[in-house]
Amino acid sequence: MSNRLEALRVFCTAADAANFRDAAIRLSVSPQVVTRAVRELEEELGEPLFHRSTRGVQLTDFGRQLAERARAAVGGVDQLFHRIDRRALSQHAGTVRVAAPSVLGRRLIPQALAPMLAAHPGLTLDLRLSEQLADVVAEQIDVGVRAGPLRDSRFVAKPVGTMALRVFAAPSLIARTGVPQSIDELARLPLTALIDRNSGRPWPWPFSKGRLMTLSSPAFITDDTDAECAAVLAGLGFSQLVAPLAEPGLQSGELVPVLDAEAPEPWPVYVYRVQRSPVPARVRLVYDELVRVLGGVSKR
Repeated sequence: MSNRLEALRVFCTAADAANFRDAAIRLSVSPQVVTRAVRELEEELGEPLFHRSTRGVQLTDFGRQLAERARAAVGGVDQLFHRIDRRALSQHAGTVRVAAPSVLGRRLIPQALAPMLAAHPGLTLDLRLSEQLADVVAEQIDVGVRAGPLRDSRFVAKPVGTMALRVFAAPSLIARTGVPQSIDELARLPLTALIDRNSGRPWPWPFSKGRLMTLSSPAFITDDTDAECAAVLAGLGFSQLVAPLAEPGLQSGELVPVLDAEAPEPWPVYVYRVQRSPVPARVRLVYDELVRVLGGVSKR
């Protein structure tokens, strides 16, 4: 019997039975299976486990000591695979690593998941923020949030809504420059730029009909979305911002949208998970909760 764990399980049953035939009945196998498993263990360990006689079998001293240790070992392994205990462990303990764009991850995701985390004290959220699609293998990502196309067929992905992309400016800047009436006119005004960390160059601005505007000489450059929004609020330039980032300023009147007729199609927002099956309960819990909470917020 090549499986040591199974051989130990057979041995433990034989140790508790009157004879090998009784052990075979308990295990629903033939007596030959029990005899072979015991013999292979004895050969591997180099010690006899039973005294054999015409009246039956009796554990040797070595066999008795092995049986005590083997029962604990086999019982521990069986406990790991007990379905109820495994689900409870998955729900209440462990880390779920989430990748998300900073515009959603800095405030929205921690706030949205706070009630769920409070209800599961053993659950740890490890949140990694990046505007790029995460390297799920290298970063060991369990669940991700993506704004924009998601073409990787390895993922189980669910669209949860869309996220608008619009050009904004502070009223103070508009008072100085006026409202641009075209994309060409906008390109000649002070602009802010967000750096693509992969290329080191500013992200181009998409507009309707597949048009892109390259930022050749922006007035303000940063690699952080919050810093760019702060620059727009300060009147440093016009900027193309995603809706969740601009929403507070838009509601307060600190930001004014321009050229809405030229806005591109809203970005799709996805929640995806890397594992298809089996999916740990803690990963499914976080995935389902992100689908629920982002489905209501990302459509603005």
